[in-house]
Amino acid sequence: MKTLIKNGRVVTSRNQLIPVDVWIEEGKIKGLGQFTETAESFEQVIDAKNGLITPGLVDVHVHFREPGFEYKETIETGSRSAAKGGFTTVCAMPNLNPVPDTPERLTDMYQRIEKDSVVNILQYAPITKELNTEKLVDFAGLKKAGAFAFTNDGVGVQTAGVMYEAMKEAAALDMAIVAHTEDESLLFGGVMHLGEKSKELGLPGIMSATESSQIARDVLLAKETGVHYHVCHVSTKESVEVIRQAKKHGIHVTCEVCPHHLIMTDCDITHDHGYFKMNPPLRATDDQQALIDGLLDGTIDCIATDHAPHGHEEKNQSMIDSPFGIVGSETAFALMYTHFVKTNRFTLKQVVYWMTEAPSKLFNLETGSLNIGADADIAIFDLDEEVVIPEEFVSKSHNTPFSGEKVVGDTLYTFVKGKLVWNKKEA
Repeated sequence: MKTLIKNGRVVTSRNQLIPVDVWIEEGKIKGLGQFTETAESFEQVIDAKNGLITPGLVDVHVHFREPGFEYKETIETGSRSAAKGGFTTVCAMPNLNPVPDTPERLTDMYQRIEKDSVVNILQYAPITKELNTEKLVDFAGLKKAGAFAFTNDGVGVQTAGVMYEAMKEAAALDMAIVAHTEDESLLFGGVMHLGEKSKELGLPGIMSATESSQIARDVLLAKETGVHYHVCHVSTKESVEVIRQAKKHGIHVTCEVCPHHLIMTDCDITHDHGYFKMNPPLRATDDQQALIDGLLDGTIDCIATDHAPHGHEEKNQSMIDSPFGIVGSETAFALMYTHFVKTNRFTLKQVVYWMTEAPSKLFNLETGSLNIGADADIAIFDLDEEVVIPEEFVSKSHNTPFSGEKVVGDTLYTFVKGKLVWNKKEA
């Protein structure tokens, strides 16, 4: 199909917004600029109405729950949720049932993805069998079957020897180890950040060292093995500093941060409710500032959502009994734009970079930029109209502490390989 996106704007390297039209043909970007062709020469014309045109957003951390937990989310609903948020490429975690820990199971996952997804999904494979054992998977076989990278997200690899062996295997295959860093021996039943707020609410707290101590262990192992070591959802000032120093010493470590850790702190937890429970938890104000500083100085490489849907009854209870996690695909860009660009803390160019080009570069993905000849993976955002984050989502789940918040930066359209997969007008 031949498509014209007209009356849009793109942000330049100098953080200037300039007008642009986008010509899409056969799933590729054929032209960028101002076109003299009449609209009648295109099969589809989209009026961006002065909206921001970006490369499709890239999220290296989502949970789509299928197979095993379809009541929370499915590949279909998760991918549509991503499309609504402007994401065109997402990387799905393997904490499923069954875990995709063999080439055969991973092949089955990609068959499901091919059948039901409206966006590009890259599937992670686990580091160990069933995620919670110490037996390594068949790294070479899983790479051949299409594994994006290796992770035990949801549970940290508890034994240093197992992590060391896994890093050696991954490094030999030029694959990344993506780590959920959490020393379970330091959890002590915690459900939120250990601090004055946890004491006020009478809830058991999670120490910062639960996260940062395992990162410290792992960066030394990464130095020994030469592996690309990527840290999930960094949340503490100590973690940021460990990663900063590791980078200064030439260790191949990268990391991501989530919008909720940048925007909220434990002081924003108004009462004991499951919508405030996430892993890692909302941290203290000085941790939040360290995350912001880490993004600005390049210690933190990109933004990821950790989209983690759960059933309503599971989350509508005390943090003691609720599972960890909040949804994020549909709100990430608008929250970042509202809290940081509109307040002049980050530039629009920075936010777009951290959510498109940066994650693509980290993992050598052929996406994340608007180039002639590239796949037409494109998002268009409304930077003018204020909307309210709804209580219901395209996702099966709506477990978020941001419901009811007014934001700017809603997604108007999303294209994947030139196909329109989200249209706000038809929602």
